[in-house]
Amino acid sequence: MAQSYDVIIIGAGPGGYIAAVRAAQLGLKTAIVEREHLAGICSNWGCIPTKALLRSAEVMHLASNAKDFGLSVDGVKPDLKAIVERSRGIAARMNGGVGILMKKNKVDVIWGEAKLTKPNEIVVSKTKKKPMEPQVPAPKNTLGEGTYTAKHIILATGARPRALPGIKPDGKLIWTYFEAMVPDKMPKSLLVMGSGAIGIEFASFYRTMGVDVTVVELMPQIMPVEDAEISKFAQKRLEKQGMKFILEAKVTKVDKGGDQVTAHVEKKDGSVEKITADRMISAVGVQCNTEGLGLEELGVKLERGAIAIDGYCRTSVPGVYAIGDVAGPPMLAHKAEHEAVICVEKIAGLNVHPMDKSLVPGCTYCHPQVASVGLTEAKAKDAGHDVRVGRFPFVANGKAVALGDDQGLVKTVFDKKTGQLLGAHMVGAEVTELIQGFVVAMNLETTEEELMHTIFPHPTLSETMKESVLDAYGRALNI
Repeated sequence: MAQSYDVIIIGAGPGGYIAAVRAAQLGLKTAIVEREHLAGICSNWGCIPTKALLRSAEVMHLASNAKDFGLSVDGVKPDLKAIVERSRGIAARMNGGVGILMKKNKVDVIWGEAKLTKPNEIVVSKTKKKPMEPQVPAPKNTLGEGTYTAKHIILATGARPRALPGIKPDGKLIWTYFEAMVPDKMPKSLLVMGSGAIGIEFASFYRTMGVDVTVVELMPQIMPVEDAEISKFAQKRLEKQGMKFILEAKVTKVDKGGDQVTAHVEKKDGSVEKITADRMISAVGVQCNTEGLGLEELGVKLERGAIAIDGYCRTSVPGVYAIGDVAGPPMLAHKAEHEAVICVEKIAGLNVHPMDKSLVPGCTYCHPQVASVGLTEAKAKDAGHDVRVGRFPFVANGKAVALGDDQGLVKTVFDKKTGQLLGAHMVGAEVTELIQGFVVAMNLETTEEELMHTIFPHPTLSETMKESVLDAYGRALNI
């Protein structure tokens, strides 16, 4: 007889495991299915280990410029093996932490690959996917192959790197983010295809480590989802560090030879430039993991390769839900976590607000960092808003100057008529930590007047946020 639950979640990434914890908190009998690693791509091969790499790069940068702080540090050089080992150790720690959460909340962990056979039934078989190495061991005391039933099944299967036709990553010369995280040696030159968050973060890490980096981007600006002014500011800072960009261009062909690749880069005017590099990173987005789940047989609707859901994460089939990357953009861990809570609380009969994707912040952890929430200036105007725009540079902020990191900008976009904060966009030191202030403000539907009358501590980088608001209304005090 099949083991029965109130909720079964397929996929133990940031969306899946948060859904399991919240379901257990609400008294629902819960199980979670995972085929490879608890905590998902985010903690094992994405968000967290890349931040560990970038932290090493940040320390490298500071040590290399110690003289600017009145210090003398000689012989600074990267130890690649130690950098990678630190990153992998942190990933393993996060993985183990999710295992502890499952045990604490009495969530059954089922190890294997799941397929929906009915809206309330799955069959779990042995994992076929070859894991990335180094692979953390599977948790102990898990359930295995068999048939399981649940009143509600939540799909949280994530996404994987997208490969362009004819330019398939081979793990040796052409990398995805997997291989870029565990290089066996530091390349002298690197070509990055795609300038979204993943591409730019790896470009930033390797450039700080002394690698000659070239980034090719199809769109007219790097980090295409960001405000154009912020993107341009970030590009200039990255170029000053020695990074090279080729915009409105695409890689049409790659020749492999020995220990190098030669990319054929077609530019806007039709000309083709050949660029040779030791390694190439393909960072052209991700695609949803929808295959092998039995979705077609059940009639689960897909849109643009993602599972179609409503504001409460319900699919077209009653009793089946989807959260996180597999449910479409923005493909961010914090969006997955919020969807998880909404989904489970709706299942439990609580009164919850539907997902509002306009309030999902985005962060890129390059140097300088970039963060944003809401509408860009251009999109606000396209939506018909008459806008007020405020700007404040880090160069006029005492804390930024004291940190020796005074190159940055905060930009705010308001509706001129109502005072509604439509969007906030930032580039500079620690803006990925600052952006949440604007996220809270937008979530509370805060107006410009309320922000102006909020006291920001001095000296902090956060003062740039208030000054940007003041500037939108001609009231900036420190510039």
